[in-house]
Amino acid sequence: MSGERWVFGYGSLMWRPGFEFAERQAATLHGRRRAFCIYSVHHRGTYERPGLVLGLAPGGAVRGMAYRVAEADWPETYAYLREREQPTETYIEARAHIRLAEGRRIETLVFLSDTDHPQWAGVLSLERQAELISGATGLSGPNTDYLRDLVMHLKAEGIRDRSMETLLQMVGS
Repeated sequence: MSGERWVFGYGSLMWRPGFEFAERQAATLHGRRRAFCIYSVHHRGTYERPGLVLGLAPGGAVRGMAYRVAEADWPETYAYLREREQPTETYIEARAHIRLAEGRRIETLVFLSDTDHPQWAGVLSLERQAELISGATGLSGPNTDYLRDLVMHLKAEGIRDRSMETLLQMVGS
């Protein structure tokens, strides 16, 4: 359909998009995976005590949610997403193809992890992730709340992410 704009969410955008949408569907993005790979110095940590937030790291595939936004709502939605997702410019805005649960392949706006950004944490052991998440709090609250919300909402959507579940057990939440 002409005038379609889609947004792909793999973390908190799945359960708290914060914008008007015309349609919501489960979707899969290939070539990227959900990972705690970005040091958070804003939402879930500080410069003195960084936490971790999700990013789309290279490799694998990730199940998430796709939102179709009406053309008339797009300017406001896009401005909101830029403010929400880019407080420290840790993501690269990109267009990617995803597969909707119904089978259709569409193009969507997605925020990819910038592996050249100073906040890129890269591949961390689960132990190191648990250590960083356990003691961090930022403007949006404790980092452990973010992890707990993630696991709870993934389960509610029928998505099992065993590494995230293990990480939650490790932080004791």
